[in-house]
Amino acid sequence: MARNKEEKTNVMRTLEQKKIGYIAKTYPHGDGDPIDGVSVARAVGLDAAMVFKTLVCKGASGGHYVFDIPVAENLDLKKAAKAVGEKAVSMLPQKELLPLTGYVHGGCSPVGMKKQFPTVFHETAAEQEQIAVSAGKIGYQVVCKPGDLLALLRAKTADIIVE
Repeated sequence: MARNKEEKTNVMRTLEQKKIGYIAKTYPHGDGDPIDGVSVARAVGLDAAMVFKTLVCKGASGGHYVFDIPVAENLDLKKAAKAVGEKAVSMLPQKELLPLTGYVHGGCSPVGMKKQFPTVFHETAAEQEQIAVSAGKIGYQVVCKPGDLLALLRAKTADIIVE
């Protein structure tokens, strides 16, 4: 009997290794076609409030930080800096993302980066039954319980979005 072999990403393998349940979701994407987070949420049939995008920033001290916020929202850099105890943070230039994290723009996941950076999710993550994050590759998302994800990443929650 032929089996439909689902492609697994490193994120999925990490979640399985840590015994964290997840649901894999895929969405169509064209080569080089930019797709925004709200469109991703729609494509995988989820409410945009439960789909989180991963943003990487550099602090004034030189440290790197990961922020996960709902896809329809914007990161408030002042609130983000306060959440991690920095004077200021700025978005990591796109060209530095792959060498630092191992992920490309549009496929960046808080799970399985080359190095574990301090991670902060927007406080609404803890209010959701399930949240989705990138599975580490464009076209793939994983849906899991926020408590499991926060514990795995040793992440905290804070108000880090623009009002």
